[in-house]
Amino acid sequence: MVYSRALLIVMGLLFTTQQVWAGADVFVYPGKGQTKEQQEQDEFSCYKWAKEQTGFDPNQPMQQAAAPPPQGGAAKGAARGAAVGAIGGAIGGDAGKGAAIGAGVGAAGGAMRRRQAEQQQAAAQQKAKQAHDTEVGNYKRAFSGCMTSRGYTVS
Repeated sequence: MVYSRALLIVMGLLFTTQQVWAGADVFVYPGKGQTKEQQEQDEFSCYKWAKEQTGFDPNQPMQQAAAPPPQGGAAKGAARGAAVGAIGGAIGGDAGKGAAIGAGVGAAGGAMRRRQAEQQQAAAQQKAKQAHDTEVGNYKRAFSGCMTSRGYTVS
């Protein structure tokens, strides 16, 4: 019973250690003749410590910027512009001409707003990636420091 419990713990550590390395992307070499079992225990301990120190877990997927996709665009702007233009044109005596001018202006404005929204969304995603990359770097430094202090070479 004790043997099977110990086996389950070691298997859990092995699985967890493999999971950790999928996100950490570091290489560890036992510099003082540590056994594979000792290295796995040390890696798991350093993983937990680095996660606590940095607040970052390399096993968690990167958070995406939650900006809504751009809506509308040229067609929506054209419809609004045509409606406003028709009203303005009716006042001036030619609703059709006003609608046509309004549609053109509205389409251009709608397309411009859509491009701006797409650029803002791309900027938000880039910012999220940079923040994630910084967190990964901090985690790697913490993990590497922990493993180095235990006598491992880390790269």
